[in-house]
Amino acid sequence: MSFSVAVAGASGYAGGELLRLLAAHPDFDIRTVTAHSNAGQPLASVQPHLRSLTHLTLVDTTPENLAGHDVVFLALPHGKSGEVTAQLAENTLVVDCGADHRLTSESDWASFYGGDYFGAWAYGVPELIVAGAKQRDWLVGATRIAAPGCNASTVALSLAPGIAAGVIESTDLVSVLAVGPSGAGKALKTNLLASEILGSANPYAVGGTHRHIPEIAQALRGAGAGDVSISFTPVIVPMSRGILATSTARIVPGTTADAVRAAWQDAYGDETFVQLLPAGEFPRTADVLGSNSMLMGLAVDEAAGRVVIVTAVDNLAKGTAGAAIQSANLALGLEESTGLPVNGVAP
Repeated sequence: MSFSVAVAGASGYAGGELLRLLAAHPDFDIRTVTAHSNAGQPLASVQPHLRSLTHLTLVDTTPENLAGHDVVFLALPHGKSGEVTAQLAENTLVVDCGADHRLTSESDWASFYGGDYFGAWAYGVPELIVAGAKQRDWLVGATRIAAPGCNASTVALSLAPGIAAGVIESTDLVSVLAVGPSGAGKALKTNLLASEILGSANPYAVGGTHRHIPEIAQALRGAGAGDVSISFTPVIVPMSRGILATSTARIVPGTTADAVRAAWQDAYGDETFVQLLPAGEFPRTADVLGSNSMLMGLAVDEAAGRVVIVTAVDNLAKGTAGAAIQSANLALGLEESTGLPVNGVAP
């Protein structure tokens, strides 16, 4: 069966990645691509790498242009999706890659984003542990899905197995991320110019101000955490794509190193896209480039009494567009991995 698809925000990085993956999906037919300032231009003029989609022209992002499709993917700036989604038919599968429908707490939204609150949708991270099960159970048959923040899902998936298994504490979590600037979108910003980031590592949103923090805490509470306290620091590094997250947590006293590793192995041993590497191995961002895979390496720091999880993901693929399509597959009753690459691109 073929599903008609519209992609809003198709001129941006997330929109372009959605289209790259959707173009190879056997069950999705891309019929409409929308934009704001680029409306009226051929898609190829802003996404020249999408050679199989050169027949498409960008149109205005309006509910009227998005209506009538089986599936609508939104890759719009935060605060813009909610204005559109309220006007789409209830039987249309809508997957929002922005933040508008991720948070269940209106007060968290007000504190970290501000503006109108549009309510929470099913969270698009199928492998995430929720109440002893996996989030994919809540995605089957869903018609409204909130794709995750790339940093948020990376950290949540890194730590959730230990919390769910009761082998780590949730009140002294630390995550430091090396991230590529594509996660900030395509808009022109001085701090993201090549001359500003090449040859440099630049921290931002330091001191608990990053918007993904409440999303991480929400996910970890769902995995079984009581109170969540996390120090989260992202650092822009000069690579266009990728996240390398180093997360640490205190090990519950009396827990063995074998029990710690078993928690992650049990959580992800049967997963296609989230994989724990053998002991002593740690991933590089290059290993997941262009793929829907997330690779983790785990070590126990006996002297510090902490577990260290190093996770690599392509922020545009598994971090955003891949998660959105994976979730849409589940919602529509398709094989979860359809159209999604496990293998990365090298060198």
